[in-house]
Amino acid sequence: MITLINPDGLPEIDVYHQVAVATGTKTIYVAGQVDWDAAPDLTTQVERAYVNVHTALKAAGATFADLVKLTVYVVGWTPDKMPQLLDGIAKAAARVGETPRSPASMIGVATLDVPEHLVEIEAIAVID
Repeated sequence: MITLINPDGLPEIDVYHQVAVATGTKTIYVAGQVDWDAAPDLTTQVERAYVNVHTALKAAGATFADLVKLTVYVVGWTPDKMPQLLDGIAKAAARVGETPRSPASMIGVATLDVPEHLVEIEAIAVID
């Protein structure tokens, strides 16, 4: 079971919670997921990477509700890319029927495994 909280004294962020308390017995680590077709835009790559995370979690018996932590790596991150990132997350949520709300970190990087990849998403989930 995952309980998501925003403790007093920490900012409440619209797209994720500050803390996840996991009480399950099985931990699932999902390798960094990318858009394997490498669409030319960030929004589509974010959508496809999140859908891939969802697919990996589902194969292990988990859902976005079981997420403990997401780490999102974005090539050449600047704040003006936030709308594309959020749009990609919204499109993925619409496709899979649920929205990830776990604690998350976003890290700007110079490059990923191949130049065409603009985003990579790692996930950790806990289930009973």
